[in-house]
Order: sequence, then structure tokens, then C-alpha cells
Amino acid sequence: MSNISYFTEEGLKKLQDELHQLKAIERPSISKQIAEARDKGDLSENAEYDAAKEAQGLLEMRISKLEAVLKNARLVDETNMDLSKVLILSKVKIKNQSNGAMMTYTLVAENEANFKEGKISIDSPIGKGLLGKKKGEVADITVPAGIMKFEILEISR
Repeated sequence: MSNISYFTEEGLKKLQDELHQLKAIERPSISKQIAEARDKGDLSENAEYDAAKEAQGLLEMRISKLEAVLKNARLVDETNMDLSKVLILSKVKIKNQSNGAMMTYTLVAENEANFKEGKISIDSPIGKGLLGKKKGEVADITVPAGIMKFEILEISR
């Protein structure tokens, strides 16, 4: 089963850059640390060696995960987006019906979500609740605090 992930150009480039950094800089650095620790003698009581090996394991796990994500990554074409309903990469202006607060979010893939930048995951409760809705519709979204009602005021890209 493949987990296809959708990305913007910016998000995909960020992942590719991170993978390159890990492979080209971090991996050789950890190999060097392991070699230096190994040169210090008895490995059974060498904390530096153990720490470097553990760091290497974590690094290799991260590299493997990034490679898997990139293997199944798909670039979203923003030029032909349907603005009649909420989709991935839609910028949505919503109004909380209980308190009148207005918010604007961009729906993105989980790896690109950044609440401070107003980017929420399509896999989050709010993201899932907004997907497929049209301007003027009210989305009933189940969140940990209960059910919230959001009116969709505007959809753009």
C-alpha cells in the first residue's frame, strides 16, 4: 500500500533539500564520529561510540522515511484548481458561527502544515471537515472540544 502525499513545489523542494543535507553532510559527519570513537579503544565501554551509533541509526531512519515520502510524492498543479469547492491548496476564509471569529487557512499536505503560517493539514479535523465544501456552506466539524460550525466565506488559491 502506497501513501501518496501531495505537495506544493515549495514543500517538495524543502523535503528534497533536507534529504540532501542528511545524506551529503550529516551522514559523513556521523561516520567520522564513529571512526574517531572506534580509534579510542575498547568499544564495550565507549560512550562516544554508542552515542554516535545511535545517532547514525536515527539518521538512517529519517533518511529512509524521507525517501519513502518522496517516492510517493505528487506535485499539485495550482494553475487548474477548481475554486468552487475546498480542495488541497485552497485558501479558505471561514467564520466560526459560535463566536463570529474569522480565520483564513490554506489546506496543505500533513508534511507542510504550519499553524503559524496559516497552513493546516487536510488530515486535521478542520481540514477534513472543510474538504469538498462550497462557498456559503456550513461545515460541522468535530474537534476535541465538541462540534464547531464554520461558514465558508471565500475560497481562493
